[in-house]
Amino acid sequence: MGVVDVNQRQIALSLLENLREDLTYAHLNNGSRILDVADLRQYIYEQMGRIRTNALVLDGLYGAGNGHGQDPKNGNGKVHS
Repeated sequence: MGVVDVNQRQIALSLLENLREDLTYAHLNNGSRILDVADLRQYIYEQMGRIRTNALVLDGLYGAGNGHGQDPKNGNGKVHS
C-alpha cells in the first residue's frame, strides 16, 4: 500500500466523520432539516457550492497559485522586480 493510498483513505475517513457530525445539526439553505436521501444529496451539493464559491473568492483576493498570498503583477500587468 503506497503513501497515496494511505492519504486518500485518511481524507475519505475524515470527510465522512465530519459529514456525520455536521448532519446532526444540518439544515438546507431553505431552512429545512435533512430527512431523506434527496435532502442529503441537496445538502452535499450546497456544501460543494459553498466550497467552490469560497475558493473563487480567495483566488480573486489573493491570486491563484502564486504561493505568496499576493498577486505579483501590478496594475499594468507587469511583474514586480
